Amino acid sequence: MSQFPNAPFVPNPMAFQSGRRGFMRMGLAGFASLSLPGMLRLRAASPTTSAEKTAIIMVWKPGGCSHIDTYDPKPHAGSEYRGPFGTIPTKVAGMHFTELLPRQAQIADKFTVLRSMSQTAGGHPAGSMQMLSGDSDTRDKPKPRLPDWMSVANYLRSQQGSRNNPLPLSVGVNPPTQYNGPAYLGDAYSPFSVTGDPNQPNFVVPNIGLSDASEIERLGRRVSLREKLDTLSRAFDQYGELGALDEFETQAMTLLTNPQTKEAFDLSKEDDRTRDRYGRNTWGQQLLLARRLVEAGVEILTSSLRGPLCGRVQNWDDHAVNHHVFDAMRFRSAAYDQAVTALIEDIYERGLDKRVMVVVTGEFGRTPKVNYQPSTGAGNASAPSGTQQPGRDHWPRAFSNIWAGGGIETGRFIGATDKRGEDVTERRCSADDFLATIYQHLGIDSSQVFIEDFNGRPTPIVDQGKPIRELMRSSPS
Repeated sequence: MSQFPNAPFVPNPMAFQSGRRGFMRMGLAGFASLSLPGMLRLRAASPTTSAEKTAIIMVWKPGGCSHIDTYDPKPHAGSEYRGPFGTIPTKVAGMHFTELLPRQAQIADKFTVLRSMSQTAGGHPAGSMQMLSGDSDTRDKPKPRLPDWMSVANYLRSQQGSRNNPLPLSVGVNPPTQYNGPAYLGDAYSPFSVTGDPNQPNFVVPNIGLSDASEIERLGRRVSLREKLDTLSRAFDQYGELGALDEFETQAMTLLTNPQTKEAFDLSKEDDRTRDRYGRNTWGQQLLLARRLVEAGVEILTSSLRGPLCGRVQNWDDHAVNHHVFDAMRFRSAAYDQAVTALIEDIYERGLDKRVMVVVTGEFGRTPKVNYQPSTGAGNASAPSGTQQPGRDHWPRAFSNIWAGGGIETGRFIGATDKRGEDVTERRCSADDFLATIYQHLGIDSSQVFIEDFNGRPTPIVDQGKPIRELMRSSPS
């Protein structure tokens, strides 16, 4: 503690959780058949109403998107760098995108492009861990050492008291899951995860908004029985575990039975025109659901754009062995451009732009120089096995992401890369800066907060980064 004398110290919640594990198992057993994973995720967030709380929507592009073929084109570079796509003007004077993003180009005044993002890890695991948790280790690890920013924000906000909203504080709509997690914070602070294809007519989110009166009555009897059994143990409940369990079960029951929760997740409540505007596909409906949930009071929302819409290997990892990089970018660009454009437009049109920040990014960019290798299999955006095709590899040294809402000044670009897009030449921003900016919007001073790790050591939630000043809120909401 002495090395961080002025920083707020937050003890590791896992120590408390492990002490009550026996009691928790007994109480939660009655709900096991409901398949409601991570009931502890329903921890409350704030004494103020959700409408007053800032929120984040992070749209994640797993595998890494080519900055050269999207937001940072290099039309004057050699053919082995620039790719086949033409450039188009945007609504912002002097800012050009490639022809793959015509819709975003038309609303470029509503977001800011950061063209000088840079981190130091070349592998998907380490690169994702840098961007999502601030882990500076460049080695690929099987699981994260540090909790991701979503878990940290969920945990810190949950310490502020109860909130008057039945919805979970943190939700992932097909969230990033492969190289991130809560680490030493524990699964209690993972998001409530919504998986599947929201575009399917039979799509439902399980375990929310039960409407069957007999089922609700059955759940009530189960809770009542558990409470009677717990009475026998309360004399031995030294640390108040059963009281905490009561709170978690009450909130779980609320999620299961409150009609407000079912309505928030129900895309059929949106009119056809709105659903069409986002795109009648998985990505479009994911981002529409994201907007719907933050509007209803969810404060931390993540959504990963992966799956068949990406191409054969179902992500943005456009090595030549995986995809014909340019066919892959064409294949996914229409759905990507439409969904992101609709989300950003909606945030402003619905008056959410001060409270809600949107960030769209991946773990890194792709190599500016194109290479050719034989495909390993035929499929969408990939030629038959053995066919030589172009690809771009991992490139953490320079890449782009976009930011909207959050009260920031929009309609501009920050930073620059060299003539080939290989290195940052102006306003380099690190993964720690990225995280500090997100925390800043959520009202968390990342330079002053430390949480105990597994060893009981106070660990900063951001090591060295500072909020990107050009992306900080221009005025309080």
